Amino acid sequence: MLRIESVEPGSYAAELGLDPGDMLLAINQQPIADLVDYYRHIEAEKLHLEILRRDEEVWECEIEKESEEDLGLQIEHPQPKQCGNNCIFCFVHQLPQGMRRSLYIKDEDYRFSYLYGSYITLSNLHEADLQRILRQQLSPLYISVHTTDDPLRRQLLGCEAPPILPQIERLTSGGIELHCQIVVCPGYNDGDVLEKSISDLADFYPQVASLAVVPVGLTAHRQHLPELRKLTTTEARTILYQIEQLQQQYLAEKGSRFVFPADEIYLQAGEELPEISVYENLAQIGNGVGLIAQFRQQVSEVLLEAEPLELKKASLVTGHSFSRELHGFAERMAVRTGVELSVLAVENRFFGSDVTVTGLLTGTDLIEQLQRHDLGQGLLLPDVMLKEGERLLLDDLSVEDLEKALEVPVVVVESSPWGVLEGLEALAGGSVSVVHC
Repeated sequence: MLRIESVEPGSYAAELGLDPGDMLLAINQQPIADLVDYYRHIEAEKLHLEILRRDEEVWECEIEKESEEDLGLQIEHPQPKQCGNNCIFCFVHQLPQGMRRSLYIKDEDYRFSYLYGSYITLSNLHEADLQRILRQQLSPLYISVHTTDDPLRRQLLGCEAPPILPQIERLTSGGIELHCQIVVCPGYNDGDVLEKSISDLADFYPQVASLAVVPVGLTAHRQHLPELRKLTTTEARTILYQIEQLQQQYLAEKGSRFVFPADEIYLQAGEELPEISVYENLAQIGNGVGLIAQFRQQVSEVLLEAEPLELKKASLVTGHSFSRELHGFAERMAVRTGVELSVLAVENRFFGSDVTVTGLLTGTDLIEQLQRHDLGQGLLLPDVMLKEGERLLLDDLSVEDLEKALEVPVVVVESSPWGVLEGLEALAGGSVSVVHC
């Protein structure tokens, strides 16, 4: 059974009179053990709910709804199963001390892979977990493979992981769709090893529906950890050549390119990114694959919609890896809106200058590096920098802390051209304010 945390006003659950603190026992005679059970069973159009009220009374309720409609319940969230791996490239191991406790949690939970698209290695999966995945058809799942060479994979994961290909065979033959990733560590799983891993996984297409190849992410806090380095320009170009050759082969044989390099590999190689059509259905966009192509497509759409605004100047913060793209967009937006949009690339001194993505910038770095700039009438802050559902940055500084330190309104925007336009419109409309220290 699961505890009901909150009830959305006007929802089915509210109409039934359910309250926070009530316990959801079963849906259509099926016991509800966790959030996966809940989401699987509310897909039916006719629901029979069993509810244990706070006064110990048991209610039975009937609901008829569209299959895609929610009940309006916020259910207690499961604690993630902890990862038992000791990956040589684990980002959690590279975090400095003194950060938010939740950032140090290493999850390895197939439920989160199914619900949210988080990647798991399958190395901590029990037989009961596998049977549940197959029985309930928890698909798609997102798998960190890294290599199909099992001894090398055990070295990369730092644990006694079972052979990966039989696990993939069992899942795919049972009807589970998989999206996989390989984190490339130079000198370990690149070169011929990378090509064989891609080939091995492509044999499972279409049940292994896509494969992302992403570069290892390293911070300046790798004391007492195995020696790793980022890709050189030459190595990045070699990987792109390998993948592009395989893409042509797979497109001819399978009707899909199947394997896709992360945008960061193109940036490290100094090569131009492909058009959005090359990424097909953008299956790996959450893994940084095709984000820039999608951004460029949305830029064209936004520029058609943008109109002159009563705003002189605003600023937009970003990491170094995306700054060039944003500068071009800002110049074109200025022509359409009349707003001087200053793009400020912030160096990541907290994690180290090799970390260049926007989502890993901290409030401390923002304040230290932006205080000397004329930010105009407001600062646009991409939402990828904030803890989900909250207004806190990685170092627990809040949006309000930024406003006080920088003495300008700070508008949190969706990390897209549409988000930038909406943020500028909010500043122009005066719908944000700031209290000066």
